[in-house]
Amino acid sequence: MIPDEPHRHEPCSLYEDLINATADLAPIRMAVVHPCDVLSLSGALEAERKKLIVPLLIGPAAKIRAASIEADESIEGIEIIDVPHSHAAAQKAVALVRSGFADALMKGKLHTDELLDAVIDHNLGLRTERRISHIFAMDVPLYPKPLLITDAAINIYPDLNDKRDIVQNAIDLAHALGINLPKVAILSAVETVNPKIKSTLDAAALCKMADRDQITGGMLDGPLAFDNAISKSAAEAKGIRSEVAGDPDILVVPDLEAGNMVAKQLTYLAGAESAGIALGARVPIVLTSRADGIQSRLTSCALALLYFHHRRMLTV
Repeated sequence: MIPDEPHRHEPCSLYEDLINATADLAPIRMAVVHPCDVLSLSGALEAERKKLIVPLLIGPAAKIRAASIEADESIEGIEIIDVPHSHAAAQKAVALVRSGFADALMKGKLHTDELLDAVIDHNLGLRTERRISHIFAMDVPLYPKPLLITDAAINIYPDLNDKRDIVQNAIDLAHALGINLPKVAILSAVETVNPKIKSTLDAAALCKMADRDQITGGMLDGPLAFDNAISKSAAEAKGIRSEVAGDPDILVVPDLEAGNMVAKQLTYLAGAESAGIALGARVPIVLTSRADGIQSRLTSCALALLYFHHRRMLTV
């Protein structure tokens, strides 16, 4: 097999481009939920310094102040909303969004399920007609552009309707990043439709849904195996004729297990960095891992900022 032309860029350089793209945008009011550890508090404060967000720190005030001392960070002038515990912080953050006082949510030191339980509450949450899904934005040094991977964090075994929303959420984010017609690769283990492999049937159905405008704004192809989705030479070797294969902006995985493995393999074997947000609720949600560093948190805030202003432009 003839290898693809080699590409390499400096780690995080694509993330710097995304952050730079926010230069002319007003920061958004970010409800930071339970920022009671050094990483989540420092990430929010650095995003404030970069003029990405105006943070509203929601959690036990004593714990937030203790985290600021441990981080050697000043929280002078930053609004703190004192609540007794993480569960109350999630509920208060959602209430602030519902009242119009916050434009987005950011996860601090609490479990994702605890935050999302408040978001999806039928009476007091932030549900829309769209299913909520997570999108990783990967900066892979061996890939020439940001690579969106979905869904590797929320939907465990999504059905076809769930995948329709997962794909549309990712396309909407790509539009916010300035990608007018994102190329979407629907992944499976093989590149042909096989009735014994459900993900190949879902991939074929999603492509037909795009043909019928049930999914809009992207160019879909699938099923595609990972090699021929990413590599033009692999696709050519298998006789695949596709404008998506070898040049995707978005990878749609069959389920959370597969997505989690793909994202972590890129991180630990290819030196990739990951950032990400959840879409499908009324506002974007920054859902970083508790172990994610400052760069990941900054980039995730930039994604939320770009998406927020993109959606606002569409409604004007």
